[in-house]
Amino acid sequence: MFMANFPWLTIIILFPVVASLLIPIIPDKDGKTVRWYALIVGLIDFTIITTAFCTGYDTSNPDLQLVESYAWVPQLDLNWSVGADGLSMPLIILTGFITTLAIMAAWPVTFKPKLFYFLMLLMYGGQIAVFAVQDMLLFFLVWELELVPVYLILSIWGGKKRLYAATKFILYTAGGSLFILIAALTMAFYGDTVTFDMSAVAAKDYALNLQLWLYGAFLIAYAVKLPIFPLHTWLPDAHGEATAPAHMLLAGILLKMGGYALLRMNAGMLPDAHAVFAPILVILGVVNIVYAALTSFAQRNLKRKIAYSSISHMGFVLIGMASFTNIGMSGAVLQMISHGLIGASLFFLVGATYDRTHTLILDEMGGVGQKMKKVFAMWTTCSMASLALPGMSGFVAEVMIFIGFATSDAYNPTFKVLVIFLAAVGVILTPIYLLSMLREILYGPENKELVEHEVLKDAEPREVFIIGCLLVPIIGIGLYPKIVTQIYDATTVQLTARLRDAVPTLIESGEVALKSESELLMRAPAIK
Repeated sequence: MFMANFPWLTIIILFPVVASLLIPIIPDKDGKTVRWYALIVGLIDFTIITTAFCTGYDTSNPDLQLVESYAWVPQLDLNWSVGADGLSMPLIILTGFITTLAIMAAWPVTFKPKLFYFLMLLMYGGQIAVFAVQDMLLFFLVWELELVPVYLILSIWGGKKRLYAATKFILYTAGGSLFILIAALTMAFYGDTVTFDMSAVAAKDYALNLQLWLYGAFLIAYAVKLPIFPLHTWLPDAHGEATAPAHMLLAGILLKMGGYALLRMNAGMLPDAHAVFAPILVILGVVNIVYAALTSFAQRNLKRKIAYSSISHMGFVLIGMASFTNIGMSGAVLQMISHGLIGASLFFLVGATYDRTHTLILDEMGGVGQKMKKVFAMWTTCSMASLALPGMSGFVAEVMIFIGFATSDAYNPTFKVLVIFLAAVGVILTPIYLLSMLREILYGPENKELVEHEVLKDAEPREVFIIGCLLVPIIGIGLYPKIVTQIYDATTVQLTARLRDAVPTLIESGEVALKSESELLMRAPAIK
């Protein structure tokens, strides 16, 4: 009973935030004390997360658990309301895991270390809050507040064009956030009662035309964060200027916020509109996969190449969440988790390689594999994970999405064949650009200035430990995916059932996916 009523999520969110406020008073001259302090805070919070999961979370329960609700601003019906289900719990665990490793990856940061680790811990709490809050207005607030530390980290510790990248990031994301606020206020004030509680908001009976407007508003906001073409252009610039720990958080956590919000808000609250928009999501997913893969192939900057690779991989999430099948929806969530781990590992290796070579241009690299055998092994293994080698987490996620979409009865067979063919083209392009990248970095032709440089030394134990920690779940999920899927399967099955019930005529008859909007409006019933 004590464990059931214990405020786990509030502590998990507030602990790193409160701990960050103590950093200015910590006596520290060279940054060593504060980095150990930040790491200990991260480890403690991650331990609390795992304890809450092991003692208070039931994987067979599809509904919200660890629920807390406290009146905050009663006049606005604004409550501190948090909870976790199968959509949020795996991402909360992922956030704790990746952020703790990102703090360890920040060891080389010597410029204003107190401010840097203050922002890292602040971002830690903010990202977990995004996945845990169950109040629409509170969700908007933490979504916005989480952007501030990301902007400052990019603008202070980034590369030569850091101000441009940071400004572009904040303009894109803040502009998209306006659509969240407009849609959230519309949903809260719709009907006889005013409420920001997500469960109560989702239960309201919205007219389908209104659902479509709300869905479109949310989609614009979350398309920026996922990101979805053509609202993706901030990501290559941000990755191009960020430091290694910022890379890990951008690829590992920040992009997942967009996918999570699409599942929570768009699919979960507006199922009828989701059925209408589903073919559009599939098309956008295919465009993401193929366009970003082709663009990645053409990049000569290492950071931008992997940034476009991330955009390509997130396209599979869109196809999975629009498949109307349990296995497809499960694959979409698994793809987010898998990419969080793989993306963090690749961008950490980019940072480690840059620290040694002081270049990101592939034409200036070459032949470093013989000099750095550990780095060679880590690059090779993580790249194999990114190209979805069997036995790695990415392979399982992509296969689930392909099978889910192929077996869906919501789409015309011709449309399914076309989508699968184009997505398969993206899958084929991935090993082409990744293996060519490995060849240019590690094999040759040798750049003698790099190979003979005295600082071109092999990976440190800290770096091997970070990559090892990331590879364990990547390989573990690849060999036994149930270790993760059992956390969220009950919730995704319930969500898929609700989506299928929203438009039973579309699902049962197997209508052509690309109907006109007016025809789909006539076929889609209102929420009951």
